[in-house]
Amino acid sequence: MMQTCLFVSDLHGREERYRKLWRAVEEERPKAVFLGGDLVGLRGGANGPDLMAAGLSGLKNRLNADYPHVFLILGNDDPRSDEGRYLDLEAEGLLTYANQRRTPFGSYTVYGYSFVPPTPFHLKDWERYDVSRFIDPGCVSPEEGLRTVEVGPRETRNRTIREDLEELAGGEELEDAIFLFHTPPYRTKLDRAALDGRMVDHAPVDVHVGSIAVERFIRSRRPWITLHGHVHESARITGSWKDRIGRTHLFSAAHDGPELSLVRFDPADPDTATRELL
Repeated sequence: MMQTCLFVSDLHGREERYRKLWRAVEEERPKAVFLGGDLVGLRGGANGPDLMAAGLSGLKNRLNADYPHVFLILGNDDPRSDEGRYLDLEAEGLLTYANQRRTPFGSYTVYGYSFVPPTPFHLKDWERYDVSRFIDPGCVSPEEGLRTVEVGPRETRNRTIREDLEELAGGEELEDAIFLFHTPPYRTKLDRAALDGRMVDHAPVDVHVGSIAVERFIRSRRPWITLHGHVHESARITGSWKDRIGRTHLFSAAHDGPELSLVRFDPADPDTATRELL
């Protein structure tokens, strides 16, 4: 029988959040831990790979056979130049770097995806056009901004989240799939930003900032569970950290307070999922 899994996102380098997560893992012995990106400090700060290496290696030494399967993706605040360090941690057996991969997990399959639609922020390592080369008012194109890793013009100009997801899922059946996203899907309870009344060059700014491609993908491919972060204030505004699209259960661990937002879920019974602010 599958045990409870833990899901967190948007830790933003806050060491107290990391300490609370390691404590929960040690006390609860979950089957898996999912980390949904934005691991470093907001616009810089505490070093994500160092915090991850110290915490996970300590847990592995203490838990031994009870050490969980750790799935990790990065988010739009994480420099892509850190990617190699997480791959080193994977080589040490501390985690699975899940971005744009599929990984067996018991009777389930875990898929990871880091990219988000264009934002107003200038770090573009993990930003893609969504379904076309449109950007919302006030946002910065993926072709502009800053990158910590150089990529070619085809990736910055022509790749879309829609194409990436088609390639990632391929022709696989997804009824037992768990998708670890950073972005939430568009127009759900998980992507509501505090942008009410905002105008850019006389154009209204959309208060929903999630991915249209992710929303369409969930609706058409019907994975079992999807995990999200990115929009910190959404649960406070909408009153919900979870949603449904058809059969798919959607959970967000993003939070705009100082606490750690810890989501607990059993893939065999996602209706019983809970969120606790620690």
